Amino acid sequence: MKKLIYSVFLLFSMNALNAQAILTPTDEGSKVHFIIKNFGIKTGGDLTGLKGTIKFDPKNILIWAFDVTLDASTIDTDNGSRDGHLRKAEYFDVAKYPIIHMVSTKIQATDKPGIYLLNANLTIKGITKPVSFTFKVNNINKGYLFTGEFPMNRRDFNVGGSSISLADNLKVALSIFAK
Repeated sequence: MKKLIYSVFLLFSMNALNAQAILTPTDEGSKVHFIIKNFGIKTGGDLTGLKGTIKFDPKNILIWAFDVTLDASTIDTDNGSRDGHLRKAEYFDVAKYPIIHMVSTKIQATDKPGIYLLNANLTIKGITKPVSFTFKVNNINKGYLFTGEFPMNRRDFNVGGSSISLADNLKVALSIFAK
């Protein structure tokens, strides 16, 4: 009898593990975009080099988890001179801090169908701060697209120091494709 119970338990455990998908974020189909005011004009840029894992089962939010990084040196604002400046120590200091890292701490459903709340720790330049924002999930192209956006203050991460021309607050828009 013990063997039968153990076998049934093992079978259910294996099925639960198979239902959980470990997804890998990809640059193809993804976009990490920021918008900030510089001299009062909105300017933006993108980052690539996505790596990490996303634990996801559309039927079980309790197992969802994000652990994703970006390559800070990939910053692209369509201005090579500005991009080079942003890679220096005053801004992203990519030589010392090559990775931007986000790890979920809690994910929960909201009262709006298909909208979820992500609480995460964001690390830039070795400084970790909590962020919280809503996101959606869409099943597309044999993978999942996770979309959301959040405001942040660049000075919380010692990016750019004090500046009379560059706004402190910016918006980050995420569109992360994973399979």
